[in-house]
Amino acid sequence: MVEKYAVLPCNGLDKCAGVISREIALRLCGEAGHEIICPVFSRIAEVKYRKIISEHPLFVIDGCPTRCASKLAVEKNFKISNKITVTEEAKKSGIELNDTLQLREKEQALIGIILNDLMNTGNKVTQTIEETGVSCHFDYETFQKGKFLFRVPVNKEIFFNENDCWAYVSGNRARIGVTDFVQQNLSDILFFTPPEMGAEIDQFGEAGEIESSKSVFELITPVSGKVIAVNEALIQKPELINENPYELGWIADLELTAFENDKELLIGFDKYFEIMKRKVNDLNG
Repeated sequence: MVEKYAVLPCNGLDKCAGVISREIALRLCGEAGHEIICPVFSRIAEVKYRKIISEHPLFVIDGCPTRCASKLAVEKNFKISNKITVTEEAKKSGIELNDTLQLREKEQALIGIILNDLMNTGNKVTQTIEETGVSCHFDYETFQKGKFLFRVPVNKEIFFNENDCWAYVSGNRARIGVTDFVQQNLSDILFFTPPEMGAEIDQFGEAGEIESSKSVFELITPVSGKVIAVNEALIQKPELINENPYELGWIADLELTAFENDKELLIGFDKYFEIMKRKVNDLNG
């Protein structure tokens, strides 16, 4: 976190994760000179805070998966530049938060880890699409129902599961994502939670979440593998999944670990296209 940020923390101070969120925000602003956005006063002093956010990128600190801070930012039409969730950071660090509001040794340790990561963000190198070696080209078949148009890739390199997720396999790597059926069914997508870099995920394991005002969708990966890249653009612009869930809104790249076995439980274009059409017709009567 090299540049100066406007920091919007969680206001759920009835939970340990919310208290940690507040403490991180206070330290960022007190020790590193960032600007704090109070989640309470932002509702009555919007002009003041909107000016701050116009001058500095917005960093959101959510306490838990409820994402009250992120939802407040969306409600106020504040553009989010970066964000973290305390409970997810705790899970990554193997720290189990206590049930009280006191910040004990392990909670203080988590705060230190998060602050250290944030302060060193400028030294981190994000893995690009080119570095993963996954090169994708999509050809589509379409199905229209009323005003809704659903595209499904026909490429022989692409495999599906019945959970409406796809995998584009190239050598020993695969790019994964959700289909048009998912994004049309969810409507406007507001949040994206990526899988953890380096995580090893089994076939049909969870590889991230996308959330709209209607519901949360867990991406069930069609293939087993190690996460070698995530689509960082979705963190700031999850609506890319609505625009194009294949070429723009892909979720992650995996290094395959058991593809020959995984193939037995995957389906190709022909079968998935029929499954998708049936689901669309069922939804629309």
